[in-house]
Amino acid sequence: MYQKILAVTFGSELSDKAIREAAQLAKGLSAKLLVLHVRSPLDIPHHTAGGALSRFGEKKITEEIRQEERQLLVGAVEIAASFGVSAETAFIEDLQPYEAIIRVCEEQKCDLIVMGTRIRHGLPGYFVQSETQKLLAHTTIPVLVVR
Repeated sequence: MYQKILAVTFGSELSDKAIREAAQLAKGLSAKLLVLHVRSPLDIPHHTAGGALSRFGEKKITEEIRQEERQLLVGAVEIAASFGVSAETAFIEDLQPYEAIIRVCEEQKCDLIVMGTRIRHGLPGYFVQSETQKLLAHTTIPVLVVR
């Protein structure tokens, strides 16, 4: 069955639910668990001389963001540990999170991706493709979608 599971977290309640599902699967299958967080560099507040962020300093803002990323992954590891599963973690910045997820999955030889998604209805669902939808369209690796 599955030997190494990649669980994706974006720090949401739905991501935590996906981590729980992945941890339960990993425990039941005696599989390894890798928790991945991908952030677009565009999600980072950009420091501009004279801008609102300039009073904080670029270094301080960058460190706060890194601390948030660490906490997010620590939280995911704690969720996995609550199921008796030891998880490895990885963090990457990429403009296309779905591409990064596929790349890391292939590099780490994961054979299942677990991630949460929410359903968008109406025009937002028509115009905005979720990262999960993009991932499903571009990978042959099995994906467990948690809602």
